[in-house]
Amino acid sequence: MKEKQFIFVGWMIDGSGGPIRDHVLLEIENGVITELHDGCGIKNITTDRVTDLSHCTILPPLVDSHLHLFMSGTLDPEIRERQLTADCNELEPVIARHLNYLFSHGVLAVRDGGDRGGCALGYSRRMEASFPVQIKTTGRAWKQKNRYGSLIGRSPLEGESLAEGFIRETDEADWVKLVNSGLNSLKRFGRETAGQFTVEEMTRLVEVAGLQGKKVMVHANGVLPVKEALQAGCHSIEHGFFMGRENIELMAEKNVVWVPTAYTMKAYGENSSAAGGSVDLKVVRKNLEHQLDQMESARQAGVTIALGTDSGSLGVLHGESVVEEMKLLKKAGFSLPEIVQCATCNGARLLGIEEFGLLKKGKPATFLVSRGTSGQLPRKLTYLEDIYIAGNPSPMYRKNPVKTVLR
Repeated sequence: MKEKQFIFVGWMIDGSGGPIRDHVLLEIENGVITELHDGCGIKNITTDRVTDLSHCTILPPLVDSHLHLFMSGTLDPEIRERQLTADCNELEPVIARHLNYLFSHGVLAVRDGGDRGGCALGYSRRMEASFPVQIKTTGRAWKQKNRYGSLIGRSPLEGESLAEGFIRETDEADWVKLVNSGLNSLKRFGRETAGQFTVEEMTRLVEVAGLQGKKVMVHANGVLPVKEALQAGCHSIEHGFFMGRENIELMAEKNVVWVPTAYTMKAYGENSSAAGGSVDLKVVRKNLEHQLDQMESARQAGVTIALGTDSGSLGVLHGESVVEEMKLLKKAGFSLPEIVQCATCNGARLLGIEEFGLLKKGKPATFLVSRGTSGQLPRKLTYLEDIYIAGNPSPMYRKNPVKTVLR
């Protein structure tokens, strides 16, 4: 049995959405938090050595609940085109690089939203035991023939139902990704596209996927595509631009998780010159403002929001964009504990990860260390002080020697 460890932190955000705690002493045994003491608890500790993080804030690892590992977010059109058409052998080094970016920004779990060749799925199955970022995958998404989504998925065969196609091409993916609308217009505010599948088709898919223990995430923008996905019993709505108040209330009622990916729209505005003249900045700004309004409404309605960035989209970089999405949650009226909850606990629960998401007794002592007060978040998350895994600084991240204080 290992000797107990003690870590004294200045501020702790535990991921629950509750109040920020200051001057907390973590008692750790075999990598698991056994007690959380307030500041006065340090007087009752008999050991002479306590790791001193009193100048830092700790929080659970970040979770990006929607990204695309095969794409880099680069503004270079030639590189983007190449990544869209490359095979898995060429893309695997790209995926590995993105996972390193994510880890360096404290993102220890992700849900990949699909790629045309199922490359992220194949890579994750071979590498899952050798890298600290947990990857939940969808493999190749499902879309309707001649509709949006060919860059990330496939369609049922002629005369084949959606459920039949899924059964025929069952793979080892953790989730099922369904595309049920088109993209948002960057030139016409609020333009909606029709749903790609009927409620009946999606309902049947949810049923057969459930028999394999899989849940269904749905790319959907607009009132009807979102409403139909909710009626079908899908488990998370991705993007959800222009879905409207009624759908927000229905999500709260059905306990469906929403992943808004608002930063994608902000990134289009910031990088409009790289979008080939297809962007009206006034429309992009209105799109973003509308999404932030919806996020505020969802907060008030009690919808569970999990942070997702859609990294790989134009100008949306892996790792860095998590902080940008957190800033937009703040702009939408979320408190710092609520923002951290969306970026940690809510994402971990959505992905079915038990190892982290909350800092509490009985959970692994896996957390991020940010130098400075909690009031400097989320900005300071762009350059972490350290990452602790099971009570110890990660050798993959170490910048400075462990700090201890002798009492």
